Amino acid sequence: MTTTWATHIWLIWPLSITFATEIAVRRERGRSLLLLYPMNGETQIKALEHKVEALISSEPDFFLVEIRIKPTNNIKVFIDGDNGISIDKLVRYNRQLYKQLEEENMYPNGDFSLEVSSPGLDEPLKLSRQYQKNIDRFVEVTDIEGNKLEGKLISATATEIVVEETKGKGKKMEVVQHIISFDKIKTTKVQIKF
Repeated sequence: MTTTWATHIWLIWPLSITFATEIAVRRERGRSLLLLYPMNGETQIKALEHKVEALISSEPDFFLVEIRIKPTNNIKVFIDGDNGISIDKLVRYNRQLYKQLEEENMYPNGDFSLEVSSPGLDEPLKLSRQYQKNIDRFVEVTDIEGNKLEGKLISATATEIVVEETKGKGKKMEVVQHIISFDKIKTTKVQIKF
């Protein structure tokens, strides 16, 4: 007859440790087993968010936009700034975060790659702060129904944006302002106009 019980302990690195005690009556001795379960992606992202926010905390103009982790442990961290962010700062944050991940053995045997960058123009705007820094730029807004609107971003609040669309040409030109709440937006991308 065998009796088994387990206790779960969650740690910061991507493993859940379960201590299981198995008592085999016929052997008349107890055995402690250490069972390792990988953390899910969401738990890894939360742990990384805390690390990144601690790294950039001394720079109030900088903010974390997003962290993505691919199944191959390719970690992409997007940091932005109210007035942009330099490559030198991104390189510094990349080195500091990489060192932390290695020292804490968050990914055993160094089985990860890390990219720290600012979101490029191909990345959609995600945070209100990003909308704020892109006021007076041209954007393409796709709503949740798939409709697209191109125009100049006039303003942004915590709940909505105002996009100014210009229709027609010459004497038939008409300027229309659209108020769009964030819950109706699927994606917003900055457009380059020359």
